[in-house]
Amino acid sequence: MSGPTAGMHPVGVATEGPLTAARPRLVARWREVADRNLTPTKRSLIVTWASFGTTWGTVRLITHGIRGGWLPWGNISAGGEHLHHYNFGIATLAGIGLIAVRGDERAVGHPAVAAAYGAGTALITDEFALLLDLRDVYWAEQGRLSVDVSLGVLAALGTYLTAKPFWDEIVKVTRHHIASAAKRGLSSAG
Repeated sequence: MSGPTAGMHPVGVATEGPLTAARPRLVARWREVADRNLTPTKRSLIVTWASFGTTWGTVRLITHGIRGGWLPWGNISAGGEHLHHYNFGIATLAGIGLIAVRGDERAVGHPAVAAAYGAGTALITDEFALLLDLRDVYWAEQGRLSVDVSLGVLAALGTYLTAKPFWDEIVKVTRHHIASAAKRGLSSAG
């Protein structure tokens, strides 16, 4: 069978009948691209980098909200001592280390482990100046903005470069999907 009603979709999905009825949804296409391009290691790295960036950005927002007084809660304390978020990062990485030492294959490659690793690393990295000087210089003006921007860019770049061919194909599939939807919309409007 040939013509506009059957054939191969540009990303390799076989179609039967009218193209509009057989065309997979965009999320299904993304999943196919992931299956073709991402090894288990690359999947874990993407989750790690995305978790790092998300955690780091969330922590930045929360700390600015606490300091600015526009969030309804304050710092976490225990026995009158402020608990810095790097403490939670260290505890998280210690737990992840325990999983790695145990060597349970199902746990080692699990996305939750990768996400926890990225989050724990972000919690520590965000307060690196404090750990380096062993003084609370977290809000010192010098260098704070450059550190903030650098870590955000690092998280985005790590997420992208870990699986560049995957992201390139995702963009291609998404563009094609949007163009096809627009073309269908224009042809049905005419």
